Amino acid sequence: QVQLVESGGGLVQAGGSLRLSCAASGRTFSSYAMGWFRQAPGKEREFVATLRWSGANTYYADSVKGRFTISTDNAKNTVYLQMNSLKPEDTAVYYCAAERTLRLRKTATVDYWGQGTQVTVSS
Repeated sequence: QVQLVESGGGLVQAGGSLRLSCAASGRTFSSYAMGWFRQAPGKEREFVATLRWSGANTYYADSVKGRFTISTDNAKNTVYLQMNSLKPEDTAVYYCAAERTLRLRKTATVDYWGQGTQVTVSS
């Protein structure tokens, strides 16, 4: 059974940092792109960041470029999202995602989702 389990969300003040983790299990993900989407209240789920397990094909949404960093620990089968200089508009539920492709782009083609972790940034 494939599982993507997120952790690391919470409440932080604007300008602060959080690191999200996504532990992947249940299959071999070497042919998959991994990454993160987020969904704010009343809005559609949107792409945040993606990479391959090798570290290649790393892409970010323009809104987080220069502030967020995605990475992997292959030994732990874990994907991370380091979020710095957080803003109130980063408040959302963050979802880990996996798709058998070169890069994540849109929600409709994602193969596996995590349960989500809440990130709240206060002003």
